[in-house]
Amino acid sequence: MSARLAGKVTLVTGGRGGIGRAICARFAREGAKVYAADLTPGGSLENDAAEAAQFLKLDVTSEDDAKAAMAFVNAEAGRLDVLVNAAGIEIEETIETTTLEQWNKIFAVNVTGVFLTSKHALPLLRKSSGASVINFGSYDGFIADPGLAAYCATKGAVHALTRAMACDHGPEGIRVNAICPGYVDTPMLQSFFEGDGSGGGGGTIETLQQAVRDVHPMRTYGTPEDIANLVLWLASDEARYASGQLWVLDGGLSAQVQQMKL
Repeated sequence: MSARLAGKVTLVTGGRGGIGRAICARFAREGAKVYAADLTPGGSLENDAAEAAQFLKLDVTSEDDAKAAMAFVNAEAGRLDVLVNAAGIEIEETIETTTLEQWNKIFAVNVTGVFLTSKHALPLLRKSSGASVINFGSYDGFIADPGLAAYCATKGAVHALTRAMACDHGPEGIRVNAICPGYVDTPMLQSFFEGDGSGGGGGTIETLQQAVRDVHPMRTYGTPEDIANLVLWLASDEARYASGQLWVLDGGLSAQVQQMKL
């Protein structure tokens, strides 16, 4: 069976994080040239396929960094076939307790980061014979978890931006989609369990983890590899007709009539 991304040039923001790292590993195994763009290289894991990705320092909130990263890719590869905007942060606050500094920071990373990276990738994406941009929204862009007001707002913005980008750049042969995960076993989820916001409430880590599993129809939450599987398909030529869509991957969580409160 041939590699599904053989010869493709790919860049993943947040490429050393939980989901981003899994995407980089999957892309590398499928034959892609992978740039893992992030603030720091992160820890090296033995036999980790993500280590095949070339680390590229990128602060997604910096336009100078975005320009420099794309100039580097252009000099090395001459084009970009797949851009994955996976960098993101979460703040556990209501609007009453969210400071303006926190609000601006989460929008800078989760929304402006998508804008800047995509904007400066466009000249390289146009050189591809079939480019794909994959943004990261969330099921929280459709419905809301308590205590995540600013985070929910950023993901709703990414959903709208994804549709707009798909309409604007589809005629240029650039597909744009967003993946909208639910609960995924990442350091961000662990922070949610340990936090004082909607993941707190006095329970132990174990009881909170089980409570999260129990609200899902499938009685489990996802793994970074689950997300990487869908990213792979959207990046591949098999998804040539898929664009402008918000792909929810949440174990059936948002299909329920009413959510249990954690």
